[in-house]
Amino acid sequence: MADDLYDPPALAPGTLRVLPLGGLGEIGRNMTVYEYEGKLLIVDCGVLFPEEHQPGVDLILPDFAPIRERLNDIVGVVLTHGHEDHIGAVPYLLRERRDIPLMGSRLTLALVEAKLKEHKIAPQTREVRADQIDRFGPFELEFVAVNHSIPDALAVAIRTPAGLVLHTGDFKMDQLPLDGRITDLRAFARLGEEGVDLFLVDSTNADVPGFTPLERDIGPVIENVISRAKKRVIVASFSSHVHRVQQVLDAAVANERHVAFVGRSMVRNMGIAADLGYLEVPPGVIVDLKTAVNMPDDRVVFMSTGSQGEPMAVLARMSNQDHQIEIGEGDTVILASSLIPGNENAVYRVINGLTKLGANVVHKGNAKVHTSGHAAAGELLYCYNIIKPRNVLPVHGEARHLRAAADLAMETGVEPARAIIGENGIVVDLKDGVAQVTGQLDIGFVYVDGSTVGEITDADLKDRRILAEEGFISIFIAIDVQTGKIIVGPEIQARGFAEDDSVFDGVRPQIVKALTEAAEGGTRDQHGYQQVVRRVVGRWVNTQHRRRPMIIPVVIEA
Repeated sequence: MADDLYDPPALAPGTLRVLPLGGLGEIGRNMTVYEYEGKLLIVDCGVLFPEEHQPGVDLILPDFAPIRERLNDIVGVVLTHGHEDHIGAVPYLLRERRDIPLMGSRLTLALVEAKLKEHKIAPQTREVRADQIDRFGPFELEFVAVNHSIPDALAVAIRTPAGLVLHTGDFKMDQLPLDGRITDLRAFARLGEEGVDLFLVDSTNADVPGFTPLERDIGPVIENVISRAKKRVIVASFSSHVHRVQQVLDAAVANERHVAFVGRSMVRNMGIAADLGYLEVPPGVIVDLKTAVNMPDDRVVFMSTGSQGEPMAVLARMSNQDHQIEIGEGDTVILASSLIPGNENAVYRVINGLTKLGANVVHKGNAKVHTSGHAAAGELLYCYNIIKPRNVLPVHGEARHLRAAADLAMETGVEPARAIIGENGIVVDLKDGVAQVTGQLDIGFVYVDGSTVGEITDADLKDRRILAEEGFISIFIAIDVQTGKIIVGPEIQARGFAEDDSVFDGVRPQIVKALTEAAEGGTRDQHGYQQVVRRVVGRWVNTQHRRRPMIIPVVIEA
């Protein structure tokens, strides 16, 4: 992409600029910036969870660099719903300017406020609801109810003199949702009659034919699995999936079991959902973890986090026998979630670990215990035909999802030039009903690594991968820099390479010879000698062992 980078021109009067900083080409860190007449509106500000090739990373944030010098121009942040990939980066944005107003539904704001409290940030919030119209700076916003895997999700219509944009957030079209709150297709149709100039549409399931299965079909399956379980049941799900937790509570009550929430985010989020009335908790069904572990095995369900195989989450710790809940023969584990792309290996590693411990693991691959929160191709076709957008920019998806969503748009009559497939950092300008790509910014990954934010680079991660996969060799030598004569050493230590240090006996004479030749050739500094050692050891280890470990030569002057 580097060869295609180019800065956009100055924004012309009467033009709306759209800049996705995350969520294109990936499932996560959703964030889109809208600019009109010098003011910025942000829709969502989420995180991306790391994959195996990013060792040690906790979270990945959107790259705020393009707006960092313009924080005072931000009129607000619209949060479409309360999932981490849409709200998780809000604390890091508010660290840079604490008084940015946050807009969202009641549950969404409650979840983000709880998160911000942990960061010791008291936000400015404005609660909005479906059908509400509000104005922030030059942007008129209309909020539309959409159905998703978390209650209170909203799409947002953004009106400016440049045109009307409809940004769906995450949505599907479940016609029989558990909470009775369907995607408001009447509002979509009304906006379509008004004329949607640009449609930013959730593309996660655009390559899945047909329609997403109903949430209500999942409950009976979970209840059946629990009814057949002889011992303990552990259900893993996203910590914000209120509907799924509701189904587990109902199934537990039907089978005369109590439920204990496990995992800090699960306890926090379900407490919020219950307090606000989004989660109906039957009296006496919830018990704390200490009580639950001492109850009879056939009278308890543990509702936990870790359905994506996250190394430090509850389920992974159970599979590693590093949790107070000790999985044993006859226990049942239900993974009530879909696989986020990139997490497959981690999830199957946890499944295998639990299976080895004797658990019966039930997951989407062998039972209907989960359905997606995203619209499949059939639903997207309906939306395109109802809305009749002039231009389409698929979001929230990997490359194949974005392409599939654009193809569906073209099938319904959107001109190919107006079905825009982009990467993070694409700049799209909208004016007079025409959306054009006018720039491509260089958008990077911002890594959260422990308490550090943005200090870990791709080069650091490459070093970590080398250490993990190839090992580490250090060589200590004390040398007379004038003659190249070795006074002490070479002392060689290795980690993750070979247990017996005698394996290096063959390379020590080569090091001595190379240093002597370097001195004869005029080398007189420590750095030059270190480079000689690195080359000799690197060539030897690659030739003899087909490995490329990290090599750290230490040469001191004796």
